[in-house]
Amino acid sequence: MKRIAIAAVAALALLAGCGKRPVLRPADGKVLPPKAQTAAAQPGVGDLLTVPTQAKPSRDDELVTKSTPLQPDRFDLPPPG
Repeated sequence: MKRIAIAAVAALALLAGCGKRPVLRPADGKVLPPKAQTAAAQPGVGDLLTVPTQAKPSRDDELVTKSTPLQPDRFDLPPPG
């Protein structure tokens, strides 16, 4: 019986987290940051929340071009002991 109650409470907690979010806008009495001098227009909320490509670049090339076994290293010695 306890398991059912715990599962029901967990399901309700998860369901409560699925609420509709309001449209983002500045808080009362606050404004968006000023437009940069070189910008053509004032960025909106959506523009400010979008991650630029430089912050999260896409991966478009393979770093390992050929897979070959490593050559033995004569300096790779076990620790003294």
